[in-house]
Amino acid sequence: MENLSFEQILGYVEIYGLPILKAILIWVIGSWVIKKILKQTNKIMDKRGYEKSLQKFLLNLLGWTLKIVLIVTLLGVLGIETTSFAAILAAAGLAIGLALQGSLANFAGGVLIMIFKPFKIGDLIEAQGELGVVKEIEIFTTKINTPENKEVIIPNGTLSNGNIINYSTEGKLRVDLTIGIGYDEDIKEAKAVLLKALTDNPQVLNNPAPTVNVSELADSSVNFAVRPWATTADYWDVYFGTLESCKIALDKAGIEIPYPHAVEIQKKG
Repeated sequence: MENLSFEQILGYVEIYGLPILKAILIWVIGSWVIKKILKQTNKIMDKRGYEKSLQKFLLNLLGWTLKIVLIVTLLGVLGIETTSFAAILAAAGLAIGLALQGSLANFAGGVLIMIFKPFKIGDLIEAQGELGVVKEIEIFTTKINTPENKEVIIPNGTLSNGNIINYSTEGKLRVDLTIGIGYDEDIKEAKAVLLKALTDNPQVLNNPAPTVNVSELADSSVNFAVRPWATTADYWDVYFGTLESCKIALDKAGIEIPYPHAVEIQKKG
């Protein structure tokens, strides 16, 4: 092997050494910048109260995206053609996106739910025809428990694009009941009896105050709109308890609650 001249060594250093040195410097500086960006992003997410699962996912996604950009930059510094590499990445991204359309919609929905927080774990919600307490919010799905203790899993894509009723946001719920009395009964007395049944219930809130008003003159009854208020946690107790206590109170006061009567008509032969 022939000895290399000083000029040849300098030539090799200029051709190969300087790009490699540049690449090393870019890698070191780029890695440091990526860490700083991720650290600052993490602080911003903490201040805005992002969910930990979403926070971790977004940081990983951002980190890998920045690293890919850094690697492509290094390849360009080393003289490697990056156009075809970028085209391959774009084609792969398009193929993956088309294959995972539904999953990506659910992922996007999960991100929106975790950022805007229309509900949280423990809230009573109604969505997609289901009513229940939110048990778990994941990146692709949300799990709720129904009053029958059934677990319902709802995809976040459809959940975020539909109507959501959150019964827990205000902390108080109005219980809507209809109770009827006979036409021969005293309306004022019945109203007082029903109102007392509500105010005697310790789970019925005083503010807003419960109300009892005539809502309908039906075919066989005078119907009252009975409206007690309760906390979200006491809703069902107040609902069922009110029905029972109002029936007992009306019976004790001798006020008739009408019920369907069957009339038998006999023809003489």
